[in-house]
Amino acid sequence: MTGQAEQNVVIVGGGFAGFQVAKLLSKKLDARRYNLILINSRSYAVALPASVRLVVDAESKLEETSFVKLDRIYANGNGETKVGVVTSIEAQPGVSGGAVVLATGERISYAALILATGSKWTGPSAIPENEDDVLPFVNAWRQKFAKANHVVIVGGGAVGIELAGEVKDLYPTKKVTIVHGGNQLINAAYGSSLRKGLEKRLHARGVQFMFNEYIDDIPEAGVVGVSTRSGKHISDADLVVSARGGRPNTDYVTSLGEDALNGHGFVKIKPTMQLLNHPSIFALGDIIDWAEQKQAAKLMWHVPVTVGNVVSFLNGATPTKTYTGATEMIVITNGKKGGMGYFGFFGGFTLGDWFAWLVKSRDFMVPHFRKDLGY
Repeated sequence: MTGQAEQNVVIVGGGFAGFQVAKLLSKKLDARRYNLILINSRSYAVALPASVRLVVDAESKLEETSFVKLDRIYANGNGETKVGVVTSIEAQPGVSGGAVVLATGERISYAALILATGSKWTGPSAIPENEDDVLPFVNAWRQKFAKANHVVIVGGGAVGIELAGEVKDLYPTKKVTIVHGGNQLINAAYGSSLRKGLEKRLHARGVQFMFNEYIDDIPEAGVVGVSTRSGKHISDADLVVSARGGRPNTDYVTSLGEDALNGHGFVKIKPTMQLLNHPSIFALGDIIDWAEQKQAAKLMWHVPVTVGNVVSFLNGATPTKTYTGATEMIVITNGKKGGMGYFGFFGGFTLGDWFAWLVKSRDFMVPHFRKDLGY
């Protein structure tokens, strides 16, 4: 470690949650007391929402803008980014401090630990952790979409909807079908106005739907045709794409014992964002066991609670900031020029294409993402 202090504050994960926590902590921690270390599998953060356009549209050149180095986020240079993958945590219940162990075997001790490893994805959103594999992965998906005649998207959540819009933008005549387990797109957290509105917009572009259906196994490359769980066959499907929701990236947390995670792999936390039995370990973002939709927008509430409580803990005070939940909101794109937004205020309301274009569709907020990272 390059830091000169005796104790470390370690953040695991350099996505939206991790780098925002690092930015704030770098302003608040005394560098004479603590080394701030952000551990991430890559040297850069990924603007993950933009991945649906990145893997379809080569002309977007998003590979040049949506991967942003994690070297300008620290105030006064108070912090460092370490490329690595944490495989386990060494900690005793009720005892402060511990260490994280990397895949290389390196062990890094911590006075406070923040877990922000986000979700694991399948299909084209599963950007590889190894930097050398990223561009070949992106280019391979671009070629698959270009060659396909009938794209079948498995999952009608936000990722599946946005992917369908991107394919229709670049290939308006290409056949696209969304297979979704529910009876409407996305889920009931957002109300029927948004769900029906998005279906109508995609249908107008020629996207077809199979509701209340599941595809359990994604066919190997080159296989034409796929069957749903109920036995319905899509004979001409020559590209079947998984757009299922993410699952928490928390395998390494199992080292803390079976009571650290719930049955779905989410980290059990107190409203202070601390783990139940580990006062010096905090968690935020998609990985926490909290009854809410998993979205980057929640970080407006997660980050200040986490950072404030980490600082209190390190100063020997009892963390008092609490997270009580956040209003549901979402913007889902339909290509570069359309989409819809939902806001849970005042009983819930939606906004249409112009709003979606203004805040997300035109650039997936990549310029804002870059600015947030100092670029």
